[in-house]
Amino acid sequence: MTNKLRVATVSLAGCFGCHMSFLDIDERLLELIEHVEFDRSPLTDIKTVGPCDLGLIEGGLCNAENVEVLREFRAACKTLVAVGACAINGGLPAQRNRLPLRPLLESVYPQGVPNDPELPLLLNQVRPIHEVVHIDYSLPGCPPSADAFWQFLTDLMAGRTPHLGHGLMHYD
Repeated sequence: MTNKLRVATVSLAGCFGCHMSFLDIDERLLELIEHVEFDRSPLTDIKTVGPCDLGLIEGGLCNAENVEVLREFRAACKTLVAVGACAINGGLPAQRNRLPLRPLLESVYPQGVPNDPELPLLLNQVRPIHEVVHIDYSLPGCPPSADAFWQFLTDLMAGRTPHLGHGLMHYD
């Protein structure tokens, strides 16, 4: 049996840039795999999440499906980390919040707003994830750098409270 930390990731309303930055830890992934086992993530292509020690979640909440995925993910993860500006404060997708939803959709779809049961119901406002579930940690950035991910994860694996110095926090 393994004593590895079980880690899962998920992306909601965002650009997937935080996941790409995570993958930018490059060869350090090999060292990380010595200490963690990945559940749902781009590394495994697993689509559902089982019980996990650590969940990394990027993206905000723009539709009902995002809320459902977030709640399921929170229930499966002992520790949940809001990763990046979209998860922490809504990020760029929240720029639509200053406009009423219906007129916005009508301007984007002048031939008629799609109305298909396969499409998730849009929320009136894009929301950060802490407004729906408890978040244990936040990893800021747009996106957080690979070095910030590495420092954050190595601190957690060592049993330390993650601390990012000024040089690891940036908003590109």
